[in-house]
Parts: sequence; C-alpha cells; structure tokens
Amino acid sequence: MSITAGGSRPHVLVFPYPAQGHSLVLLDLTHQLSLRNIAITILVTPKNLPALHPLLTVHPTIETLVLPLPPHPKLPPGLENIREIGVCGNIAMVNALSKLHDPIVEWFNSHTNPPVAIISDFFLGWTQKLADQIKIPRICFFSNRVAIASLFDYCWRNIKTVRSLPVVEFHELPKSPSFKQEHMPSIIRLFDESDPDSRMVRHGFIANGSSWGLVFNSFDFLEGEFLDHLRMRTGHHRSFGVGPLNLFTLPQSLERGIPDNNFHGCGGDVLSWLEGCADGSVLYLLVDEMGVALKVCEGDDGVPDSAELGKVIDESMCNVDNSHRVKVREMRDQAFEAVSDTGSSCRDLDQLVKELRLLLN
Repeated sequence: MSITAGGSRPHVLVFPYPAQGHSLVLLDLTHQLSLRNIAITILVTPKNLPALHPLLTVHPTIETLVLPLPPHPKLPPGLENIREIGVCGNIAMVNALSKLHDPIVEWFNSHTNPPVAIISDFFLGWTQKLADQIKIPRICFFSNRVAIASLFDYCWRNIKTVRSLPVVEFHELPKSPSFKQEHMPSIIRLFDESDPDSRMVRHGFIANGSSWGLVFNSFDFLEGEFLDHLRMRTGHHRSFGVGPLNLFTLPQSLERGIPDNNFHGCGGDVLSWLEGCADGSVLYLLVDEMGVALKVCEGDDGVPDSAELGKVIDESMCNVDNSHRVKVREMRDQAFEAVSDTGSSCRDLDQLVKELRLLLN
C-alpha cells in the first residue's frame, strides 16, 4: 500500500447513498483514500451524520457537508435512511436527494479549495449532470459486483424488453448470464414508465455509463473478465476493482454503521460470534456462477421445506471436500491476496489515487 504525506492534496467530494449496504462500503473506500493523503469532504444529511463519527475520529481532517434532505411525498417526515423504509423507498429517496443539486453547486462555487472530483454512489447517477455543470470528473462507486453494474446498464437501456421477458439473457456480457424476472433487482422490477420519479432514476442509471471513472467493491480473481469487458466498452482504463474493502486493515476504533436502539453497536457482536465459529462452519448468498453454494429455493417469496433445507445444509457443512467448499476456500484466499500490498485491489486503489493526483495539474 502506498501511503503518502505532505505535498498537494487533491480534494474529493464523497457522496454516499443513505442505505447501509451502500454507505458502509463507500466509507471504507473513503478511509483508504484518506490514508493515501486525499483531502475529502463527505456529503451527508443530518440523521446520517452519526455514521461518520468513527471515521472522523480516525481521520479528523475529513470535512463534512451536511445538507437537509429535501422532502418527498412518498417519504415519511424525518426519514433519511433506506433501512427505515426498505427497498420500496429507493425511487423516492433518489428523487429527494436530486433536489440537493443547487445547494451543492452553491457550496462548490463558494469554496476556497473546491473538489477536483466527485465520488458518488451508483444510485446517484444524477450527479453526473452535476459534475458536468461544475466541470469536474465524476467517479461512480459500486458497492457490489462489476457484473451487476453491467446488468443494470443493459436493463435500463432496454427496460421495456427486459420487463416483458420471463427470463432475461445477457448475451453481451461475459459468460452470458441469465436471470428470471423475479430475481431481477427490485429497483428494476418496481420501475413504472408513467411515473416521473421512476423515469428520473432510469436516466440516472444510464448516466452512470458516462462517468469519468468506475470503482467496484470487487477484485480481479473474482471478476477480472467483467472488468476487462467494461474497460473495452467504455473505451478507457479507469475501471478499478478495489475490494473486498472490508478486508483491508481497519482500525479497531473504526466501527461501521449507525448505532441505534435496535442495532447493538454496529454489527461487532455478530462479527465476533462469526469469528468464534469453527473454520468452514459459516454457510454462504452464490450458486450458478461461482459454485460456492448450493441452491435451497428461488425467488423473494421462496420458503424451503424444512426437511430439504436440513438436507442441503448437512450436505454443505459436513462434507468439507465438496467442490463448492473447495471453491469457497480458494475464493477466501484470493480475496485476502487481492488486498495485500502486492495484490490487484491494492494496485488498483493506488492507481485510482494516482489518477486523482493528476487532476491537480
């Protein structure tokens, strides 16, 4: 890992999407960028500010831009995080956040050292237009896999065809994956062409393909083929696989998430329990492509028969020589290798920092 000190520091605006599965990973990336001497401002709404406190304690030089969440008729007053409403609130949340466009422009124009780039979540595709207006590059951050990014891009560009098919086949993508309609991302299944909010979300996802750079919480061994495909399609090299970000060394004081009365701490108790389990005793979300799991049921409403579930779990856990268990161990080892000082993710992270520094010239 290349950690630098002193000299000119590129200033970057980081804009997480207020959902735990999105924001936690982007904050992990923010931690790594700050270690590499990138000056950072994080845009956040007031009720999501507590999630930043552990990071700000470790990195007191990180600044915050706290802006109130604009109201939306489909969001209850005071709600500022998707975990309070579920995935059905995504379309409304994206539209509410888009109303921050003008306040962000005002902040940028009044700043003595404005950002040279913005890193924003892939749900915030409207920030591409913002970045174009203030004339800085936008880097789109994906908290999930490269394959999902390619899937989203295809679906939003061909939404009518995708919504009409019982099984969607992606022949343009490596390995030609296919998904049943009920397995498609919820934000696509909930799309309504007659709804202006839905149309705005679609335009934002399509805009992601125009971003200056793309960063993924993935790594070469897992998705090198998809990363190469994306670089070829975008016509530039600025697609970075920097994950799994949670495997990079984090300070013990850097807790993750928003503590409240319902979440005891930030998941530390769960992680401690998992760490105390015997090797190979944790069962894992990945059947067809990676071959590291066994299928139990399908669909959001699928409920496995208890006897069949027990049989599958027994088969998975008791036979350590099963092919999927062997692949699990291989994937684990490769993930740790990726975030080592000589690994592919560490290399891509350093290359991302190099590209940000070049923006100072």
